[in-house]
Amino acid sequence: MDIATGVGLVMGFGTFIFLMMDGGGLGMFISEHASIVIFGGSIAATMVRFPFSTIAHGVPMALKYAFWKRRFSQREIVDEITRLAEVVRKSGPIALENETIEDEFLARGMRMIADGYDKDFMRDTLERDRDNMLFRLDESQKVYRSVGDCAPAFGMVGTLIGMVQMFANMDDPSKLGPFMATALLATLYGAILANLLCTPIADKVHLKVEDIEVNSTLIIDGVLAIRESKSPTLVRELLMTYLPEHSRHEEEA
Repeated sequence: MDIATGVGLVMGFGTFIFLMMDGGGLGMFISEHASIVIFGGSIAATMVRFPFSTIAHGVPMALKYAFWKRRFSQREIVDEITRLAEVVRKSGPIALENETIEDEFLARGMRMIADGYDKDFMRDTLERDRDNMLFRLDESQKVYRSVGDCAPAFGMVGTLIGMVQMFANMDDPSKLGPFMATALLATLYGAILANLLCTPIADKVHLKVEDIEVNSTLIIDGVLAIRESKSPTLVRELLMTYLPEHSRHEEEA
């Protein structure tokens, strides 16, 4: 699980709940009308922007990568590929079938080596898989970014609706308070939904897209180097170029 994402959300919602409770309780911050405006409006606008199939797979996919998908560092991947190159050198490609490989993309590449696939076919297939994964992830973050863009705007819409209702009932003072509360809560809901949930998740997935692109390209180069029977030392030297400069110096030291 991505600890930073979980801790950030708990801290954010905890802060808001504390402030609400300190000011008199949560009840005054609950509004059915504001919820309908924010959630209904944002979801409707997102459905207009994207096909339903994109929303259906994009929403859970972004949550999976933002919260639960483990990130492998470039150093971990280089070390694992070097280890697998040693296995191939000592026992041959067929020995890869008995290896447990945590990264799914790397595991697929090693299965292709064990099965004796052609180098060009392996490159084309793995690059296509990488590009398809990046495309789907990019779509998923766009769905959340869409909701994050829409929520504040619909918060303003809710505020305007509440103010219209308030001014239309100026002759009845008992209705002014509830309508004003609805107007303000719509803005509050929109700000929280956009700035604490949807936009941060979209940004986190965008970072994962960049990370996966580098890691997948690294894996493809490593898999093809093993397929060409290059030595583990040469494979490692080839892949070290993907590491940050300071990490390379640590390795040399």
